This record gives sequence, structure tokens and C-alpha cells, in this order.
Amino acid sequence: MIETPELVLASSSPRRRSLLAQIGIVPARIAAPEIDEAERPGELPRDYVLRIATEKALAVPRAVGEVVLAGDTTVAVGRRILAKPADEADLRRMLGLLSGRRHHVFSGLCVIAGDGKPRTRVSDTIVAFKRLTNAEIDRYVASGEGMGKAGGYAIQGLAEGFVRFVSGSYSGVVGLPLFEARALLESAGIVAGLARG
Repeated sequence: MIETPELVLASSSPRRRSLLAQIGIVPARIAAPEIDEAERPGELPRDYVLRIATEKALAVPRAVGEVVLAGDTTVAVGRRILAKPADEADLRRMLGLLSGRRHHVFSGLCVIAGDGKPRTRVSDTIVAFKRLTNAEIDRYVASGEGMGKAGGYAIQGLAEGFVRFVSGSYSGVVGLPLFEARALLESAGIVAGLARG
């Protein structure tokens, strides 16, 4: 694996780092931005993830020649944004909303290269959950896996057993859509270290 010397990942998420590694990209440094991630009144989920990803990228200082990559992922049921659960009661509420229905997972990306111009993409993945029993919700809440996760679940963990189907980017649901990330990074001149088939 070759370090990509110009790339700064604006995220402390180990999931995003491991996803980038799948396509052969190892950021030179990690910079976790501190921004207000509260949604605005009436803000749609797609607009929300693009705004947050862009604000994260802009919040990270860049040295000359560096390229910043930032991402944000949210779960939406209709127009409702399901952010990270505040507590176990909030997690139960989210799982109840997701039970037996389809929802969207929006994953926004922003890349800022030498010209300082934000370049953005968003992936929209449809995920359908089986109808969850109270016992299944209880077990999942007790596992602790859903805390700290958008929508209250991690598709790459125990919750994958709830998923009837996925239409779109699996990696986007995990936290970083790799097709879109690779395209944005290539447009910014980041190609060294990309896995080659």
C-alpha cells in the first residue's frame, strides 16, 4: 500500500480510512474538522449531506499541493433525517421507523484541490429492512452497535441480517462511496496509490 502524499482525509472515522485502503489510497494525514452538524429547518437529506461534507472540507487547513477529502453520510425516511441516535430510546425509535420499509442512505463527498474550489458528489442508496420484532430491536440495542451510527445501524455489522436488499453503493452505506470518491480524487489529480486491476 502506497501513501498518497497529497491527500488529507477530513475524518477521524476508521471506516472511511479502511474503505479508502480498499482502492489503494492511504491519506498522508488525518484532520478531524470541528463543525456544527445540526440540520437546518426544512433542509432535505441530500442537501444536508452535501453541505456538511463541504463544510468539513473547508474547515481543514490545506498546505500548498494538498487535496482534502471529506464525507458525510445520513439515513433518511422520507424527508426525515435520522442522524446518530442520542440515546437508546432514540435508537429504538429509529429502528422502529426503519422496520419493514425502504429508506435512503445519502453519502456526500467534497474534494478541495489546489484551486480551492469544492467539488462534490452524492450517492443515494436504497436499503430495505425486514420487519423487526421487539426482541430483535432489543438485542440490537443491547449490542451497542447502533450508537454513533447514522440511522442507528451499521450495515457492515449485525444489522446486515436485517437488510432485505440494497440498491446502490454498499460502501456508501458503510460511510464512503468508493466509485464517487475515486472519480472526485482523479479529477483533483490524485491517482498515485489507486489499486489497479
